[in-house]
Amino acid sequence: MPKQTTIFVCSNCGQESSKWFGKCPCCNEWNTCYEEKAITSKIGKSNIRKEVEPTPLTKVEKGLSTRISTGFDELDRVLGGGLVKGSLTLLGGEPGIGKSTLILQLSNKIKGEGKVLYVSGEESAEQIKIRADRLGINNENILFLGETDIDVIEDVINKLNPKLVIIDSIQTMYSEEIGSAAGSVSQVREITNRIMKNCKQNQVTTIIIGHVTKDGNIAGPRVLEHMVDTVLYLEGERYFSYRIVRGVKNRFGSTNELGMFEMQEKGMVEIDNPSSVLISERSEKKAGSVIEGTKPLLIEIQSLTTPSIFGMARRTANGIDYNRLTLLIAVLEKYTGLPLGSQDVYLNIVGGIKINEPALDLGIILSAASSYKNMPLPLELVAIGEVGLTGEVRNVNMIEKRLREAEKLGFKTCIIPESNKKTLKDNYKLDIIGVKNILETMKILGLK
Repeated sequence: MPKQTTIFVCSNCGQESSKWFGKCPCCNEWNTCYEEKAITSKIGKSNIRKEVEPTPLTKVEKGLSTRISTGFDELDRVLGGGLVKGSLTLLGGEPGIGKSTLILQLSNKIKGEGKVLYVSGEESAEQIKIRADRLGINNENILFLGETDIDVIEDVINKLNPKLVIIDSIQTMYSEEIGSAAGSVSQVREITNRIMKNCKQNQVTTIIIGHVTKDGNIAGPRVLEHMVDTVLYLEGERYFSYRIVRGVKNRFGSTNELGMFEMQEKGMVEIDNPSSVLISERSEKKAGSVIEGTKPLLIEIQSLTTPSIFGMARRTANGIDYNRLTLLIAVLEKYTGLPLGSQDVYLNIVGGIKINEPALDLGIILSAASSYKNMPLPLELVAIGEVGLTGEVRNVNMIEKRLREAEKLGFKTCIIPESNKKTLKDNYKLDIIGVKNILETMKILGLK
């Protein structure tokens, strides 16, 4: 008879212990320990061992991965050409951001023969039907299953052999073999492992939807992201219509790809030229910059500096990391002499999107200096470059694609690192200015 025991599990890495711990001995995270019940069997392990032989890597035959188009060009690009047959993809995002809407549209547009099995542990068939009617979806190939027991789900998958399986969401699924509640580390790890084995053995393409924590990470053990083939994040501000699908991990393509969508009444709509959308409403002369990816984007940066009335200057960043803004303001004050220590600095990335690209640094520096000097920058100016702690402007990758994007949108002047300018081979209809440091840049623009 199985015996129930109590164990303590780390919610970050899944480390198990018989005693409570404040700091995880495996990942060194604090306050991630929680108690759950586990089942241990008294039956000992079998002495029978399966004989296996390792295979030389040179004798392994390389097969061609079959890709399935999702029906969204932007999503196909992020995935590296579409969903790979038999792959396991994890899609994460905040509540209400549009995960279920995007996946339901994908279920309707996906290419290939066979049925789509939509498994939901959160919504009923009536709720899914209401959303489908709102999106104008009437597809007999989409089958709904309202179930949370993984054993029942596996039986249905084996019986139907669908072309695509949607699990919404992984935190609601459970296995009776695990004594803990649904959504716990043990349950999420076991359910994901069983789904992965099923989709690999039967060559069934599977997408699982995951909840995120307040820090923006997938809820559950960190090992969840290591088990799947592809990890996608759906990002965006709830009060803005724009959404970004960001590829964080992809075993079948490049990472850090971006796909841009707009949430409309009829669901998610692809934005073919996101740069023109993000800079279309600029009415004053501001600095712009370009972010990375195989499809570059032009981003408008807005800055505001005002004298501080509290005795301690404030720094507020919307769309970039707060610490990055603080660092860049310190570099600007150190090497240009601008007294920003007594100024409140507010920075906003237009469109409600979040950017981590270091090539945005030079645009932030110029935008803040322009606001302090009350001197508008040229409307047709683009600034590209990473700024170091000594004030130098460092080179960035894919400079040719960035310049082509700026040229296509009608910009006239582009400031880039001097090291990047020396490597240019093509001719551009741009006035390209190479700079070595931020002081030289400000002198060129008349800010110093």
